[in-house]
Amino acid sequence: MAEGLRERKKRQTRQYISDVATGLFVERGFDAVTVAEIAEAANVSVNTVYNYFPAKEDLFFDRSAGMIDRLARWVRGRPEGESAAVAVLRELREEVEAVSPRVGLLSGYAAFMKVIEEAPALRSRLWALAQEVQANLEQVLREETGAGEADELPYLMAGQIGWIHSTVMAVIGREMVKGREPREVSREALVLLDDIEELLSEPVLNYAVRAAV
Repeated sequence: MAEGLRERKKRQTRQYISDVATGLFVERGFDAVTVAEIAEAANVSVNTVYNYFPAKEDLFFDRSAGMIDRLARWVRGRPEGESAAVAVLRELREEVEAVSPRVGLLSGYAAFMKVIEEAPALRSRLWALAQEVQANLEQVLREETGAGEADELPYLMAGQIGWIHSTVMAVIGREMVKGREPREVSREALVLLDDIEELLSEPVLNYAVRAAV
């Protein structure tokens, strides 16, 4: 369905508030900026800010919903004959080859990470988001394999597959913080993905292969 005028205005308002907040956070630091100051800079009320963002951390991690579901979504969408781990490797390669901002390959990433490093609340939220990513992936693996709640294998496999993603993201982040060019880091990340695939065992690479319909 086409987006209605009201929905589009709400989305645009939400994005504007988030952009204003991020600009202030980058300029002054997360802890130094209040929600009241964000509201004033965005020309909205404090209540309006909280209507869109229940917590101050949500203003910074405004696209967290897509991140939380990323690995689970990739596994759900894998084609016939592809395993869960191979699906994540393939999707990551595509993102890295495209020099996608979704994997941190963008100019200005160093400033973004500096805000996180200086704010304990943001580091805690980032850790919590990572736990949600892992839990979502585990749940999908249970559904896809028919594993029972007492079966620990989906949990273990989610850890292995999550390691692929977290390792690539950590290395990209580490190099981008140095102020390097995104395309240069992209090339190195592709080599890293090859190395990671070689390190993974056959049970991991062959887990949850999608059967033919």
